[in-house]
Amino acid sequence: MLVEGQLAPDFTLHDQDGQPVTLSALRGSPVVLYFYPRDATPGCTTEACDFRDANAVLARAGAKVLGVSPDTVASHRKFADKQALDFTLLADPDKAAIQAYGVWKEKTLYGKTSMGVERTTFVIDGQGVIRKIFPKVRVAGHVGNVLEVVNGLK
Repeated sequence: MLVEGQLAPDFTLHDQDGQPVTLSALRGSPVVLYFYPRDATPGCTTEACDFRDANAVLARAGAKVLGVSPDTVASHRKFADKQALDFTLLADPDKAAIQAYGVWKEKTLYGKTSMGVERTTFVIDGQGVIRKIFPKVRVAGHVGNVLEVVNGLK
C-alpha cells in the first residue's frame, strides 16, 4: 500500500488521443492523479465533470489532472468528447498503474463481490512525492478538498 511522503510509482499510459504519457515527465508541476472505475457511469461522469469545472483553477495552481481507468483509449476519447473534458484521461486496460497504486480491490455491491477500481485520488508534488491520498472517494465535494491540498503545495 502506498503512503503519503513516498515517491509516486512511475508509469507510462496512453491518453485519449493515443499519445503516451509518463508520470515522471510531469515533474516540476503538481499532479492530481485520480483513479475511477469506468467511463460514462453516473458517479464517474460527475467526478470527471467536477474536475473539468475546476480544471482552470487547478491549472492556475500549477496542477495537471490525470484520470485513470481500465477503459480503452477509444472509450476515453468518446467520454472526453461527450463531457467536454479538458484534461488527460489515461487508459490502463492491463491495470499496471491501477495495481501499482493499490486501487484494484475487492468490492461488494448488492451482496455480490467482484474486483474493480476503488475510487482514489493521489495529489503528487512537483518532485514526484505523494502528498495526499484520498481513499474511497465520495464524489460530492471531493474536488474542493483536492484544490485545498494543491493550493497548500505552493
